[in-house]
Amino acid sequence: MATAEVGQALAPPHKRLSYVALAAFVPTGVLTTLLGPMLPLLIARWRLDDTQAGNLFLVQFLAQLVGVQLSGFLLARLGYRPAFLSGLLLMAAGAATLLMGSVALGMAAVGLYGLGLGMIIPTDNLLIAEITPDARSSAMNLLNFFWGAGAVACSLIVAWAAAHGMVPMFLGCVSGVLVLLALATWGLPFPVASRADGGGIRWQELARNPVIWLFAAVFFLYPGAETAVGGWIGSYVSRLGPQGARWAPLMPAFFWAALTAGRGLGSLFLSDVYERRILRAGFATAAGGIVLMLLSSALHGVIFGALITGLSFATLYPITVARLSQHFGVAARSIGAFMFSLAAVGPAVIPWMVGVTSQATGSLRAGLVLPLGATVVLLLIHLRDW
Repeated sequence: MATAEVGQALAPPHKRLSYVALAAFVPTGVLTTLLGPMLPLLIARWRLDDTQAGNLFLVQFLAQLVGVQLSGFLLARLGYRPAFLSGLLLMAAGAATLLMGSVALGMAAVGLYGLGLGMIIPTDNLLIAEITPDARSSAMNLLNFFWGAGAVACSLIVAWAAAHGMVPMFLGCVSGVLVLLALATWGLPFPVASRADGGGIRWQELARNPVIWLFAAVFFLYPGAETAVGGWIGSYVSRLGPQGARWAPLMPAFFWAALTAGRGLGSLFLSDVYERRILRAGFATAAGGIVLMLLSSALHGVIFGALITGLSFATLYPITVARLSQHFGVAARSIGAFMFSLAAVGPAVIPWMVGVTSQATGSLRAGLVLPLGATVVLLLIHLRDW
């Protein structure tokens, strides 16, 4: 249903562009979540401790923050094409070089594809929103579904590739697909980026508005909590014994599959259900799912907790982005750059803090209390109406 609405809303010149833009979010989902299933392999390959492993998340998402800022600069001055193509090619270069050498080169590769992610994520979101004005909500749900499909496929394929010694080939294929998408996009017409009217944003006035700080907290905490759970769950399970070690590469797939399924279902009822109730119920249930993961010593309990957490998280970020647009109107175009930046900082800081806490306490379970705390704070934020 959502796909049909998007297809009807697209102007003919932008149909092919929309297909490429949607397809681009599959490898975007792969690379955003790649460290989750790859982390046990990288820890063993480079003999990393938990602090060093957490640094990989820090590098990826700090580079992503730079990419977000760079995309905003390019969109305002040159339009969508340079930011979109640069994002794809940077991601391709990072994926291709991840396993080519030492940990230092690996860190550089993570930073390279993180920079590309920072450019493609806001650019693709804004592009799809602009070329589907009559079905924006459905288009955004569909875009997030494609991202989730990539995230789920990443865990499954990495697990299979690791078992068959084909991880370098998998990364090469991801890089090749990104290059092909860039070539497919090269000659397509892009809409010209436009500035919001009204003489710019009055940031001093906004800073006195408590709602802007509530949005800022959500954009920082939610992506950080989601990334921490999806990124560390494989390593957490690998420490549950021999059976856990076998299942570790697959564990992120359970989380991302539940999140993707929830986003697919969310497009059917989001417009008919009170959004604040969904936010409150989602954060409360997600906190319960994380608690179940942390209290379970058996693999099936952790899997069940991961499924609950992913399903609960599913619609919370799309709703938050929609609420931002609804609350600030045209000004959301400028405010969005600030919020997308926070959405890169949170996934850099919180997963890194999980690694630091785990190393300091000798317990990854203690480290994963941090995303639980972030989820509880998010629940408390949404208990009031704003």
